[in-house]
Amino acid sequence: MLIELGVTTSFLRRAVLMDRDGTLIEDLGYLNEPERVRLLPGVAPALRQLRAAGFGIVVVSNQSGLWRKRITQKQHLAVHAAMIEILRGERIELNGAFYCPHGPGQGCGCRKPEPGLLLRAAERLSLSLPECWMVGDKESDLEAARSAGCRPLRADKFLGAASAIAAS
Repeated sequence: MLIELGVTTSFLRRAVLMDRDGTLIEDLGYLNEPERVRLLPGVAPALRQLRAAGFGIVVVSNQSGLWRKRITQKQHLAVHAAMIEILRGERIELNGAFYCPHGPGQGCGCRKPEPGLLLRAAERLSLSLPECWMVGDKESDLEAARSAGCRPLRADKFLGAASAIAAS
């Protein structure tokens, strides 16, 4: 069962769906210490620009460390809370976060490259996936985007593309 955190009651049409580790925050492996959460350079201004253009911001992330017992549910929630506080300090509100706690080979539909996390976000937030972007640092993120019918974008291209996305 996937984990939903902080889902807003507002309904959106377009959003930028972001992987978490290596896309939004530094990828430190199985992150279990909230004090180590750091936004990647340049992400905050890009997200503010997208919010100003009417895009929602949604996290969709595999977190197999839960299944592997490398992190506890309490640690996962603390890391998420730390990320939310950092984003709020940058004047950025998320519209929701959807996490897959399963491991590879478990056959769940929410673990990327399956589209389940994106489809659930679309359902809960009334997103029109063809009008959305999925930003991720792994091929599985981009495969999930294509399978769900939204536009894929590699994380290393995100900062340069944010202005064009906001203008679309």
